[in-house]
Amino acid sequence: MNPIATDNVLIDGKRIAHGVYGQGEPIVLLHGTPSSSLIWRNVVPRLVGAGYRVHLFDLLGYGHSERPRDPSVDTSISAQVPVLEALMDHWGLETAHIVAHDFGGGIAQRLGVFHPRRLQSLTLIDVVSYDSYPSPRTRQQMASGLERLIKVPDSEHRAHFREWLLTAVHDPQRLESSALETYLDFISGPIGQASLFQHQIRHYDPKHTMEVAARLPELGRIPVKLIWGAHDAWQSVDYAHRLHADIPGSDLSVLEECGHFSPEDRPEEIARLVIEFLKR
Repeated sequence: MNPIATDNVLIDGKRIAHGVYGQGEPIVLLHGTPSSSLIWRNVVPRLVGAGYRVHLFDLLGYGHSERPRDPSVDTSISAQVPVLEALMDHWGLETAHIVAHDFGGGIAQRLGVFHPRRLQSLTLIDVVSYDSYPSPRTRQQMASGLERLIKVPDSEHRAHFREWLLTAVHDPQRLESSALETYLDFISGPIGQASLFQHQIRHYDPKHTMEVAARLPELGRIPVKLIWGAHDAWQSVDYAHRLHADIPGSDLSVLEECGHFSPEDRPEEIARLVIEFLKR
């Protein structure tokens, strides 16, 4: 599947794949784990068609961006915030509408709390928050040792994560016929398998969101939209209601027949809700 982050820039000496589409008010899209900017491929054309300039990128250690070999390079939620800010500077954006999914939502929460001037508005879609991650299943795997998981045969690794990714959507057949194999390619093979654990899973630590949990009411200073899949098996919709209660003035939409990867299950609805929110 063709990438949508087709340009590259060095941020603090690390290569970041990114892309810009359309003209108008700026929107920055943040993806999560274990996906990439590709998750926005069916949302971007609708945002562009509505008159927005869309900026996106693959997080450091994800997708088509650099996978640093040095294990001391931090690719956690907290460490991705300065990468985002540097990219916004590269794009010439002092401020923008931020739309974030999954781990990207953790990045966006920290940006909104520590650097509120960078946000015109914030849309959080099926995001990590508070102590909502890792899931019990993932926590158990991490406890058994990541080194062992890094070294399992590729076929076993791919089979395991194929099944795991299919639990992220309400319509597995739709994902299987589109982006599933590309997502698996990013996290499998001689580079992707080790990178998944080094750059993603080892940073599944709720400290990054718990550090800002008590300050989430501060996000009420800007317009905030929450969008959640009613059948999200990775991030319970209970967290959507908790965020809604903690962020004054926030608006919540819960989508039926929709799982955690809501931009895969319901891209048309996601785009419609974002556009309506921004125009309002």
